[in-house]
Amino acid sequence: GWMTGCEKRFGVGLLSGICLIVGTMIGSGIFISPKSVLLYSGAVGPCLLIWTACGVLSTLGALCYAELGTMITKSGGEYPYFMEAFGSIVAYLYSWTTIMVLKPSSFAIITLSFAEYASTPFYPGCSPPLIVTKCLAAAAILIITSINCLSVKLASYVQNFFTAAKLIIILVIVGAGIVLLAQGKTENFSNAFDGTATSFGAIGLAFYNGLWAYDGWNQLNFITEELKDPFRDLPLAIVIGIPLVTVCYVLVNVAYFTVMTTTELLLSPAVAVTFGDRVLYPASWIVPLFVVFSTFGSANGSCFTAGRLVYASGREGHMVKILSYINVKRYTPAPALIFNGVLAIFYIIPADINTLINYFSFAQWFFYGLAALALIVMRFTRKDLDRPVKIPVVLAGIMVLVSCYLVLAPIIDQPELEYLYCTIFIFSGLILYYPFVYRKVNWGRKIMRPITMHLQLLMDVAPPEKTE
Repeated sequence: GWMTGCEKRFGVGLLSGICLIVGTMIGSGIFISPKSVLLYSGAVGPCLLIWTACGVLSTLGALCYAELGTMITKSGGEYPYFMEAFGSIVAYLYSWTTIMVLKPSSFAIITLSFAEYASTPFYPGCSPPLIVTKCLAAAAILIITSINCLSVKLASYVQNFFTAAKLIIILVIVGAGIVLLAQGKTENFSNAFDGTATSFGAIGLAFYNGLWAYDGWNQLNFITEELKDPFRDLPLAIVIGIPLVTVCYVLVNVAYFTVMTTTELLLSPAVAVTFGDRVLYPASWIVPLFVVFSTFGSANGSCFTAGRLVYASGREGHMVKILSYINVKRYTPAPALIFNGVLAIFYIIPADINTLINYFSFAQWFFYGLAALALIVMRFTRKDLDRPVKIPVVLAGIMVLVSCYLVLAPIIDQPELEYLYCTIFIFSGLILYYPFVYRKVNWGRKIMRPITMHLQLLMDVAPPEKTE
């Protein structure tokens, strides 16, 4: 089946591990976030500091995950850690929120940024109309979901091509920035701290948008089982890979500021395109093209992993069984992918990128904090478990505190009803948990059986065990 296909021991070495981290992390974020990080932090100085701090924070988080992932070597992200540390309810709420909110909304954010960059060149001098970007984003979701449903191999070819594209464009921007700095274009850095934001919440939101660009630092946990020497390579790949990305991100931002003042940067519909127009003319079309490649690639990657968690929680009986089925001929987790795509299109309709990122991060950091807490809890409750990678418990503590701050600061600073809706939604999963997972009521199964059967015939799918 597709699980065994993905998890044949390729033996991922240190270099491949670093490439995987760098490739997954550099996605759409670095092309959308500079604007909002600057908006919330208020000036060039704090903006660059926040980009650096986000890198440090991601490294901390990834190290916590390195201990968790080598201690409990099951696929499915945080899901098995929550099962071990806090039991079934927390793990269920995690899978419920991730499948219903986090995966699809991250898919929506990435395709929206893809659409902004794809449409900007056609509307010189102004922002493209919303209806255009939203339709483009929806189209992208349909195409990417189809690619992933048709073939695992095609999806991974797409992945490799686009990974190269994003590294090239980052190098072009950073290179141009270094040349400009050498030419003495430093006037935008002179009063770097004028207008710094002082409110707790604004800094929290600046962090959200910066951290969104680093999202993917926990990706190595999906391949712990494939590492040749996880004991040595996992921490090393993290300590080399993430700081490498941090340096890239800070330099990209420095490059932007050499060309644009803070006001110009905030007014630009797509920052990298404006940069290209000013610096790389007449070859400035390279920038939007490659950014489109890059964001398309990360949307494809996000879609690719969406199936794994659904599969893991379907096995535990935490999700509708049909979602964990796979296509009989192509071995792709079609139902999970289609479900993810449909939800993503729903998220595109009402919201814009910034609101999506704020709710996304609010829920996401709640679970990152929980994972760090799980690490601390298991130091006491599961002393028996073998820990090939053992980090100082202080680091996990810092991680818990920081995520508390990130979840609470924006809410305390500007209480918005949306955060409440988000929380209610997370816990509303319990309404389904009690009858269907805990009590396993009969009428639930009676209703689902014919539905499952029809969907199975429609999509030509079967349970993974049957297709091995």
